Amino acid sequence: MSRTTTLFRRFFLSIVASMLLLQTTMVQASSDADGLPGFASLFEKASPAVVNISTLSKPKARQQVYGPGGEELPEIFRRYFGIPLPDEGMSGRNQPMSLGSGFIISPDGYILTNNHVVDGADQIIVRLSDRSERAAELIGSDKRSDLALLKINSDRSLPVVKIGNSDRVKPGQWVAAIGSPFNFEYSITKGIVSALNRSLPSDSYVPFIQTDVPINPGNSGGPLFNMQGEVIGINSQIFTRSGGFMGLSFAIPVDHVMWAVEQLKEKGYVTRGWLGVAIQDVDRDLAESFGLEKPKGALVSQVVPGGPADKAKLHPGDIIIAFNGRTITNSGILPMSVGVVRPNQKVELEFVRNGKRKTVDVEVGQLPDENTGAEKTSGKQNSDKNPLGVQVAELDDDYRTKLRLEKDVQGLVVVGVSRGAVRSIGLRQGDIITDLNNTSVSTVKQFDRVVSGLPRNRSISMRVIRGGNPGYLTFRLPE
Repeated sequence: MSRTTTLFRRFFLSIVASMLLLQTTMVQASSDADGLPGFASLFEKASPAVVNISTLSKPKARQQVYGPGGEELPEIFRRYFGIPLPDEGMSGRNQPMSLGSGFIISPDGYILTNNHVVDGADQIIVRLSDRSERAAELIGSDKRSDLALLKINSDRSLPVVKIGNSDRVKPGQWVAAIGSPFNFEYSITKGIVSALNRSLPSDSYVPFIQTDVPINPGNSGGPLFNMQGEVIGINSQIFTRSGGFMGLSFAIPVDHVMWAVEQLKEKGYVTRGWLGVAIQDVDRDLAESFGLEKPKGALVSQVVPGGPADKAKLHPGDIIIAFNGRTITNSGILPMSVGVVRPNQKVELEFVRNGKRKTVDVEVGQLPDENTGAEKTSGKQNSDKNPLGVQVAELDDDYRTKLRLEKDVQGLVVVGVSRGAVRSIGLRQGDIITDLNNTSVSTVKQFDRVVSGLPRNRSISMRVIRGGNPGYLTFRLPE
């Protein structure tokens, strides 16, 4: 073989190798354009605004166990029966309760997480990306949507997440979660959106985003990102039969979250619209019996007397197919649609009765509070426009039943907390105030009179019963 031929072969092979390298580069570039390997950049930009959340609870009193003769059991028997000793969790130190995640939504330190992460905590600790820790104040929470808004103080502007638009989310798109599964901080997992507007039995007022992103204990309250690094949801729940991840995770849409945030900032809790009906899904047989071409809508099985639907003349057997301009394809969509409407707002409702479509205007009511009975508007209660920023009502039989109070308990039930002095001490709906500034209060007049005479810039005590347990809280009124 001549030298010329050899040189030509080498030149040809180099051209082929260059073309293969170029093709490989183009494939890799195409993959980047598809968004598949883009999680590294997303993590780098978004993770500084993600936080780790731990909570502490006050230790319980040491449990005493006695033998048949009345003597306390020795340590060896306490260990045998699995009773903790003082050095195993009953010491004077606060004890860890739970771990979760959260994310910063404003430079001045507002943080979002799940309510179940911080529920019942005596102290909330937030760990930032620089490993520094801050004590957090619970600004407000909402059990129905499993949301909690926290606030930390910082001497610098904090990194924040970019809020996206969950209405633009589509099944099949790539998403990623950042959090602390099993306390492994700043872990990122990825997957796709599986479905939208999922209604879960325990959370009928949240239109969940379903994904296959691996979520585990510790991810709760953390952000769900789209490929642009925008938060589109808060990771909240998984469906499992084993206790671990099984390919189904659920996130609260960020649009629903931000709707609730404004109320949590303003008053510490969330109010929702209420229609006053019991509903069920329409299956094929029901659709046929009610003259529908296909299963759709929410079948009214009961109408609450005196409720908004009753006043609008809805009847059992009516099938609601549209509410406030939104089509009701199944019964799970109706509570979500009603819940985001302001109480006392009039909206249009479309329904089918005896095979005929009808339209009616309905004035939406306020959804009764499931824990405190704070929905009551009758009876004696004051305004929250006072220095304390607290609204109280007098105890009656309904409140006593709902709060499981003994008849001898005297005081006032907290039905609302807005911005005021008591927000800093964690007072919340359902608490019972029995004494204020060392004075017993059982009527609104007594309460208002004591409030008007409270001293400024001095410690003030308040005796509160929460969950059957009494205790004293202290606060100060500024000059």
